[in-house]
Amino acid sequence: MSIRPAFRWFSSVVSVLGSIATDTFSAVTSPVKPAETVVVVRKGILKLSISVADLRELAETGKVPQKLQAYANLLSSEQRSQIVRALQAKIPLNVVALTNLLNTAIGTAILTDLSTVIPRRDGAGVEALRAALVQGANAPSGLSVLSFLESYPSSRIVVDLPRAFSVLGNLNVSFWQTQRFMAAIAPQLAAVKPALNLPFDPTKAGPNSVRVRALDLNDSARNRRIPVDVYWSRAARADKPTIVFSHGLGSVRKELRYLAEHLASYGYVVAALEHPGSNETNTNAAIAGKCALLAPQEFLDRPKDISFVLDELTKLNQTDDTFQGKIAIDRSIVIGYSLGGATALSLAGAELQLNRLKHRCQGDLIGFSLGEGIQCAAAGLPAERYQLRDARIKRAIAMNPTTSLLFGERGLSAIQIPTLIVASSADKTTPALVEQIAGFPKIPSPKWLVGFIGGTHLSVKDPCTTLGQFRRPSTVIAGDELVGDKAISIRNYIKAVSLATAAQLTAEAETYAVFLTPEYAQFASTHAIPVRLVTEITPETNAILQTFIQGHK
Repeated sequence: MSIRPAFRWFSSVVSVLGSIATDTFSAVTSPVKPAETVVVVRKGILKLSISVADLRELAETGKVPQKLQAYANLLSSEQRSQIVRALQAKIPLNVVALTNLLNTAIGTAILTDLSTVIPRRDGAGVEALRAALVQGANAPSGLSVLSFLESYPSSRIVVDLPRAFSVLGNLNVSFWQTQRFMAAIAPQLAAVKPALNLPFDPTKAGPNSVRVRALDLNDSARNRRIPVDVYWSRAARADKPTIVFSHGLGSVRKELRYLAEHLASYGYVVAALEHPGSNETNTNAAIAGKCALLAPQEFLDRPKDISFVLDELTKLNQTDDTFQGKIAIDRSIVIGYSLGGATALSLAGAELQLNRLKHRCQGDLIGFSLGEGIQCAAAGLPAERYQLRDARIKRAIAMNPTTSLLFGERGLSAIQIPTLIVASSADKTTPALVEQIAGFPKIPSPKWLVGFIGGTHLSVKDPCTTLGQFRRPSTVIAGDELVGDKAISIRNYIKAVSLATAAQLTAEAETYAVFLTPEYAQFASTHAIPVRLVTEITPETNAILQTFIQGHK
């Protein structure tokens, strides 16, 4: 589920609403006509009235107006700074896309919960919030707390302070649980960097020049057009496994281009495909209101796309002048990222178990991460269990996968092949504790769990797909992404561990085995980004883990 446009807008909307909650309890808020709008912050019998004009002065000057000075004195300097930053933040949004998003079931559910922060006697809270967000987004400089308040259909806004605290504290609760979990196990993460005698540097490109061949495949049985880029070199041969990539939601097949080129330079054939029901093209169409952002059937079609591509590669291996006799279909590896990570796990044998998902997704959604919310789309599938294993897949790598709801209590235990899971401690989209760490003990061995301390959701992606992140605002559920040059050490480790995983299906397995050890993870660590690899959760860590898991249920 890489954060493409729809998710950036979604996170921005929630962020603005969260800012409104924060600001209204701290000293921020206002409605339609700036000169007339008054925000009333209420806590029990205490009330404080703040004019939008005063808030605008605070935003423009960064200085607390005299009228608000007494209240500001009750806040810390950090709280005052947070308020000013929230007031000054402006987020450009596509109004049509925003309208479509707010009219979805998930959008309405979130608005319903947020409407309790600004109670209305007429019961029109959801409609008022929706109207204010859409009209506020029409402001020349984009959606902001002030444009929202000035667009709110009332000249007097009452804010329930205790409720605002409650709502804000529940935004993306899985991420905050992950941060507390990481703090709790911090002493166990300390490690001395070992001195290793390595056979070579697996982060350096191989000796072979890489070529790319574009295929335009069509699965007529499912009416699915599937573009594929095949990376290869003249060193490709059938004694090396074929590797297939599954991208995240709203993304493109070049999402992991650097990794495809790296593996191909060592003689592997890599096929990077696009899933037509969940790629960037589909997301753009959903933003325009032409289709669903993620149809329930997509959770079944994505693994089937991989199986179809393997079928087509089989044909190329038999008849194509370039690839004939060079593709090892029956010894394939799947590498998936985000939603593609869930796709990879499905192909590895993890069973979709949707009973718990269907129950959870009927409840309060405001505390969900984006990853949890997207999994709720599977609630529309008719059956409760699905098995999508492809026996040609012999190993799986799932980077930042979504697993918390899709596979239920026991679905991951059905995995039948060696599996490597990648988690990032600062991932707001698929929080590590809930999406990767909690399910890891259920996966049968052999298995590996890689953790990047300080890594974020987009850190493993090709830099060409993350250029826009530097201008993205920091929000409760997105932003603050570690990408580009800052994430080089992460991508280098991904190169090494992926290469080592692939080599385990070759005669060079023993040579590459050192790169799948905890010692190499520590060796590859930097001061900014420590790396850890484990094959089992220690009893001490598991005791802490179970405490957090019980608290999440």
